[in-house]
Amino acid sequence: MSYNSENLARIRREYETKHFIAEEEADKKREMLHARIPGLEELDRRIAMTGPRLIAIVLHKSRETPEQVKDEIKALRAERDIILEKNGYPKDYSDVHYSCPKCQDSGYVDGRSMCSCMKKALVLAGYESSGISRLMQECRFDNFSLDFYKTDREIFENMSRVYEIVSKYVANFTRSSPSLLFIGNTGLGKTHLSVAIAKELTDRGFDVLYTGAVGLFSDFESARFKNSVGTESGNSTDRYFDCELLLIDDLGTEVTNQFTVSCLYDLINRRKNLGLPTVINTNLNFTELGTKYTDRIVSRLFGDFLPLKFSGIDVRRQKLMK
Repeated sequence: MSYNSENLARIRREYETKHFIAEEEADKKREMLHARIPGLEELDRRIAMTGPRLIAIVLHKSRETPEQVKDEIKALRAERDIILEKNGYPKDYSDVHYSCPKCQDSGYVDGRSMCSCMKKALVLAGYESSGISRLMQECRFDNFSLDFYKTDREIFENMSRVYEIVSKYVANFTRSSPSLLFIGNTGLGKTHLSVAIAKELTDRGFDVLYTGAVGLFSDFESARFKNSVGTESGNSTDRYFDCELLLIDDLGTEVTNQFTVSCLYDLINRRKNLGLPTVINTNLNFTELGTKYTDRIVSRLFGDFLPLKFSGIDVRRQKLMK
């Protein structure tokens, strides 16, 4: 899943208005205060005039000193705070209150770098359009039950260990955390824990990207088509390389050919070189992975990833039998 072009355009439009809405709200509050509190409008006018006076000092068009003007600003604001509090309003009542102080609701820090709040909005929008937002409600750490693995002591101990490792992984996650490889038959909780990781870290503000293997390679195929004919395909693969955590669900369900194998190796290798972690889950075992992919990829998966074996009886089947 990469930034959907429609989502990107929509989120940008929303951010274009958020900043101005916050300022308009502050202006309305200021106008209301001016109407209700005598003398406040004149006081605000005097505070506003200190800005041009400081500029005049910088341009050597005033004999005042910066310290004099700054002391006056401090005194005027202190007087304003007292007036507001006497009339039952907090000191910051008419200040501009942005939902994100870091970017001031513009979506960009210093006008250049995309703010983490906008990245999160884009990721959540992508989750919504892909259907994973529903999965996020169903697949959480607090509803992952180890009871389904109590059919065998060895299985229960293994899955308890897997759950503990993944829980600690999320609790201590950084951009330099190791990569994980979930291996096991279908219905054993690999997708559940993958989505739980995505939800937990997205909620904490990390730039997380969750994708199915089929969708991932479809995006790479679209990007190749764009490059070959010189037209815009509407898809970008950049996000797969630069997100803080990439989760790939159901590796092995895609149609495998020389192109997809090359893309997978390049993706794994480049993210490793960038020091960025990846979580992959697959129904394929070691032998099947070796048959489907190259030795170089299998070497990367079992050499650079922490493999976690999921075991037990299909949880979905157990739920249906209850």
